[in-house]
Amino acid sequence: MVDGSAGSWVALREDDGRAYLLLRESGEVKVKGLGRFDAKALLEGYSIGDRITVGQKSLTIVDPALPEARRNMSRRAQVIGAKDSGFLISWMGIGVGSRVLEGGHGSAGLAMHLANVLGSSGVLISVESRPEHAEVGRENMERLNQVLPEFPDWHLIDGDLEDAGGKVIEVCGSLDAAIIDVAEPWGLVSEIGSLLRAGGRLACYCPTTSQLEKSWDACQEEGLVIEWAGEVIERRWVKASKGGVRPGNQPMGHTAFLLISAKVAPTEEE
Repeated sequence: MVDGSAGSWVALREDDGRAYLLLRESGEVKVKGLGRFDAKALLEGYSIGDRITVGQKSLTIVDPALPEARRNMSRRAQVIGAKDSGFLISWMGIGVGSRVLEGGHGSAGLAMHLANVLGSSGVLISVESRPEHAEVGRENMERLNQVLPEFPDWHLIDGDLEDAGGKVIEVCGSLDAAIIDVAEPWGLVSEIGSLLRAGGRLACYCPTTSQLEKSWDACQEEGLVIEWAGEVIERRWVKASKGGVRPGNQPMGHTAFLLISAKVAPTEEE
């Protein structure tokens, strides 16, 4: 039998990495790419690690984790992907028990990566001003909560990021990290920067150079120290048909410029 009780999630994984999340319960469901079936009946007699055939597809049954959840997430807004999310989490020192603010939340692309590393002792406050985007993000996060073995204390604020300060103070007092992904991040640096603990970090996600420059100036005006600024370039490689490996044909597309700053003690006046 597939491990887990009725109502638990499993993933059916193709050999190329594509995966389909299934909730193990009775009743017909429609899964894009697989068709219609009763998930509980389909999985009867199978265990995690077994290979199963669904239609014309040969799939491996696995316990789902962040990669499977991301591949099955609903999308409405453009998401921050694994490339930039992983860099931000690592450089900003975000981990188990961290207190993090992110805005805007969008479809929860970044939030899903954050939740994966925060553990049950962490706090994640997400802010989204557009209700239609917040609803999609909430759906993705609620499903991830059922998939991950641990999930942070998560709060979703339907509103503007500049009004989130009171909620942050109420929930966790101060922040270890804040990531701003809005059209004009420079206008929020002062408000959000004041919520950081000493040594805490603030990052701005800037698709254009003008956004990067204005955010850079705003951080410096607030006394934040710029630790890193730039873009992360990803180039995938493939195995050549005649042997060897080489860069793939996919373009190295731009996602955004990242600006990471840190809060330090003010300079003593002479």
